[in-house]
Amino acid sequence: MPPGILTLAAEEAPAISAANTGFMLICSALVMLMTPGLAFFYGGMVRVKSTLNMLMMSFISLGIVTILWVLYGFSIAFGTDIGSVVGWSSEFVGLTGIGRDEVWGATTIPVFVFAVFQLMFAIITPALISGALADRVKFGAWVLFITLWVTIVYFPVAHWVWGEGGWLFDMGVIDFAGGTAVHINAGAAALGVILVIGKRVGFKRDPMRPHSLPLVMLGAALLWFGWFGFNAGSWLGNDDGVGAVMFINTQIATAAAVLAWLAYEKIRHGACTTLGAASGAVAGLVAITPAGGSVSPLGAIAVGAIAGLLCAMAVGLKYKFGYDDSLDVVGVHLVGGIIGSLLVGFFATGGVQSDAKGLFYGGGVDQLTKQLIGVVAVLAYSLVVSAVLALIIHKTIGMRVSEDDEVSGIDQVEHAETAYDFSGAGGGAAPRKSVPAAGQTAAAAQQNKKVDA
Repeated sequence: MPPGILTLAAEEAPAISAANTGFMLICSALVMLMTPGLAFFYGGMVRVKSTLNMLMMSFISLGIVTILWVLYGFSIAFGTDIGSVVGWSSEFVGLTGIGRDEVWGATTIPVFVFAVFQLMFAIITPALISGALADRVKFGAWVLFITLWVTIVYFPVAHWVWGEGGWLFDMGVIDFAGGTAVHINAGAAALGVILVIGKRVGFKRDPMRPHSLPLVMLGAALLWFGWFGFNAGSWLGNDDGVGAVMFINTQIATAAAVLAWLAYEKIRHGACTTLGAASGAVAGLVAITPAGGSVSPLGAIAVGAIAGLLCAMAVGLKYKFGYDDSLDVVGVHLVGGIIGSLLVGFFATGGVQSDAKGLFYGGGVDQLTKQLIGVVAVLAYSLVVSAVLALIIHKTIGMRVSEDDEVSGIDQVEHAETAYDFSGAGGGAAPRKSVPAAGQTAAAAQQNKKVDA
């Protein structure tokens, strides 16, 4: 995010740019699309019996976080700073004190446009966590967890990183579009929760292969598409070319990560898989998110390739250390976010987003030290608080479904539905005639027909 984002006095505020406003509205829509894209990505990776639950765990975030953002989230994240930890501005509560033509700080976009763009970031961040918890979390407990987590963790961390006066913002930690606030935050939270709720039934024993790799690829494609809005839009305008650099670096790093992940798979396992290609793409997108405004296109290749390789290696750590990260949120988002954030300290050129230079460009270790502080602070805070929230929920209303319900399928238990109907009902088949069985009256057969329907 660009510096200087507090609302200026009316006489100092620049005029609204129709071009930048339109661009940011499009970017906001692209970021919104990422959450359903994530739902497909995760939904294809789970077994059939958990598909709908996985979709719903992402989709519900669109509802919950939107309302919380309007009520108080925007104020906490981007209101007037209080102690470098949170923000608060009464005019942002309920978004009632904002004029339709009021400009956001030194930008040329309305406050409402900035608010809706940032809302989409707030929505997808808790949805990212859900992939680590597949197959075993009560839907009601998940709704409560999201509500508490965005309030206590995401909104304050967004202020630390992007809100003027936030302590990481003032320190000079570079996070262009969410390496710390989104990906490390969500990845650390995922780790904290799974350490509390434990492993799936049959972890490391039963096969838990993705049920639909086409859905995974569709979700990855939607994420890749939407990520251009996620990244390029984070400069909040299109006047000075910084967004264009971020756009091309997003493509470059993602491509490099796909190739690196597949090369690792080929060498290690002898095959290049579709799941590996999709996962590599997401790893590259995650890593370039904090770094893309600071590095050159050649630097973007390095960021993507390093992330693709290290994230591919990291996803296997769950088997070594025994934590059940169902869909590799820790291995991709936490590790990828750390890699991208720290590589700013090596590859920042000092010529695009800011004048801060990385180690390889003569900047010494100063920026690297700042990046490390940002990584450790967000990781530690999110990990600990998320684990505490999960423990409280687990010990009160219960976080997990029963073992029997998990084995039989969480979709039926929590949503009374299944993702696929193989019975033929509703598929265009002719309706069955009600034929009385031997010894059965016609009235009884008709009643059975009603029950079947």
